[in-house]
Amino acid sequence: MPENAAKSVPPPLSRVPILPSQRKFTLMRSLCLRLLLAALTALAILPSPAQATASKGSPQNLKTRWFSVCAAAPQRPAPGNDWQSDNWSMDGFARQSIRQVIRISTGGSRVRIRLANLYGTRPLSIAGATIAKQHHGAATRRGTMRSLRFGGLGSTTLTPGQAAVSDATTLVTAPLEHLVVTLYVDRPSGAATFHQLGLTTTYRAAGDHLHDEKPDAFFGPTSDAWYYLTGVDVVGKPGPAKGTIVALGDSITDGAISTPNTDNRYPDELAERLAEAGTPMGVANAGINGNMLLTDSPCFGGDRALARFSRDVLHQPGVRTVIVLLGINDIGGMDVGCGTPSPATAPRLITGYRSLIASAHARGVRVVGATITPFKGHNWFGSDRNLALRETVNTWIRSGEFDAVIDLDKTLADPANLGALLPAYDSGDHLHPNDAGMTAIAAAIDLRTL
Repeated sequence: MPENAAKSVPPPLSRVPILPSQRKFTLMRSLCLRLLLAALTALAILPSPAQATASKGSPQNLKTRWFSVCAAAPQRPAPGNDWQSDNWSMDGFARQSIRQVIRISTGGSRVRIRLANLYGTRPLSIAGATIAKQHHGAATRRGTMRSLRFGGLGSTTLTPGQAAVSDATTLVTAPLEHLVVTLYVDRPSGAATFHQLGLTTTYRAAGDHLHDEKPDAFFGPTSDAWYYLTGVDVVGKPGPAKGTIVALGDSITDGAISTPNTDNRYPDELAERLAEAGTPMGVANAGINGNMLLTDSPCFGGDRALARFSRDVLHQPGVRTVIVLLGINDIGGMDVGCGTPSPATAPRLITGYRSLIASAHARGVRVVGATITPFKGHNWFGSDRNLALRETVNTWIRSGEFDAVIDLDKTLADPANLGALLPAYDSGDHLHPNDAGMTAIAAAIDLRTL
């Protein structure tokens, strides 16, 4: 209100005697207005349906919010690589059980899974699903097997492009615990939506072995990808009451070159730091090998970050903060035939980062930017043009438009050879950090900024 308007006061009303009947009406009206205001206030503090548990009959309050504690960004079916174990995405599954192992970042009292048939060409028939705690390999811990239901049913069918969330089931879990999710696909699925760089052994068996505690049926070839499974959520004590951190990135976030079956990706290491600090937060890895900020990757089947940001980040249950480590493939992609006809420039990359920041802030999500890591000496990426572009973009990332910055350039760089990875952190290709480098990335994150 303008200052002069605030000083304007209406003339006083003439005094008129108030009758008892009028006083009673005035009191009743005041009471009704107070009750209405209280009801509206109560409605305002209730969480949205997305924040509340989907279980019928449970109260919708802030203590029943779901949090993503494990994620796998979905990708289009793609042929296998020489460095990858069996890839089953092109052929899909029929009358087979798929047993997948994941590690959750923090625990709760109830759990649910998320599935997707985003890139399938035919309906995906899930005849059953279970979740259990891992004993070893494909074996589960006795007494922990739980059947999962979908809308009260023991099976579900996902049409092409569709995703699903299971009903909640009671399973008390702890931070950094390994769980086993088993799906039984009873009809030919066609090519499968998957996450290529799972770095965790996935098993399959002919027939329905949903409830097998022993691993005997799951012999034969294995895969290190995840199929259809896009996330695991928890709710309830000792749940992550402070929210979920989503790590958005490319192969460095996805953990390429880190040791398989050791959970040494930098988001895994971050989850370990949070658990050790007693900070209950979920960590969801939304990295995709070969991912770019501006361009879909024809080499690795990953949608550009600008296109998948809403799905893979903003729609993660309980998301509070996103860490953005992207741009290295936009800069070097042209040199390996995975870029666009127009090479990335600093203005285009900066416009892309600003778009992510604006989208996140519109949803109340904090954005932490990470500087692009060193790659001098890499056979394809390490040209003078690319090194100069990296420096320009990193200068902007440090400029203050992100809510906070993780300066991985300084963390991982060799002081004696600027622009190159420190040898102790170099996997050998002068581009991807090794296990020690992944630990260094996680250690460089100030937990207070999350």
